Amino acid sequence: MRKEYDFTAARKNPYAAQLKKPVTIRLDQDAVTYFKSLADETGIPYQSLINLYLRDCAASKKKINLGWA
Repeated sequence: MRKEYDFTAARKNPYAAQLKKPVTIRLDQDAVTYFKSLADETGIPYQSLINLYLRDCAASKKKINLGWA
C-alpha cells in the first residue's frame, strides 16, 4: 500500500443521488404490524414495503383527506 494517495482526479459517485436517506419516523403500532404481516407474506422487508408505498403515493400525487368530523 502507498503512504499517500492522490484523489485530485477522482469523481463523485454517480449513484449517490439514488441512495436512501435514513430518517426517524413515528408510526402507529397498527401500521407497523400491517407492514410486517405483508413482509411475512411477500418476503420483502417491511421497511422496503413502507418505502415502496410512500414512493407510489408520491409518484401518483395522492392527497390525504384531512377533513375532521
